[in-house]
Amino acid sequence: QVQFVESGGGLVQPGGSLRLSCAASGSIFSLQHMGWYRQAPGKQRELVAGISAGYSTNYAGSVKGRFTISRDNAKNTVYLQMNNLKPEDTALYLCNHWGAPPGSWGQGTQVTVSS
Repeated sequence: QVQFVESGGGLVQPGGSLRLSCAASGSIFSLQHMGWYRQAPGKQRELVAGISAGYSTNYAGSVKGRFTISRDNAKNTVYLQMNNLKPEDTALYLCNHWGAPPGSWGQGTQVTVSS
């Protein structure tokens, strides 16, 4: 069973930046489409960004132009660079498979955008 460990969250002021990392276990990471998701209190989990095994990317409209997803297959890691953060980006951020049945969800990393 693939496991995911997210890190890099924190408290940041509006307009600030954070870079999230997700380390995945398993030897077939390079063949997997990966996504970053977020869940805010009282809201459903939503896909923020996805990156295919072939490095194609997809973004939610609310983050397009501000967030960038990338991957390093040698490190079994997927990243999410978040710029110009807004209070509405506050949520627990998690990574998992994209376009496929999810693996076990990790603990996530909390992002709080507040002045």
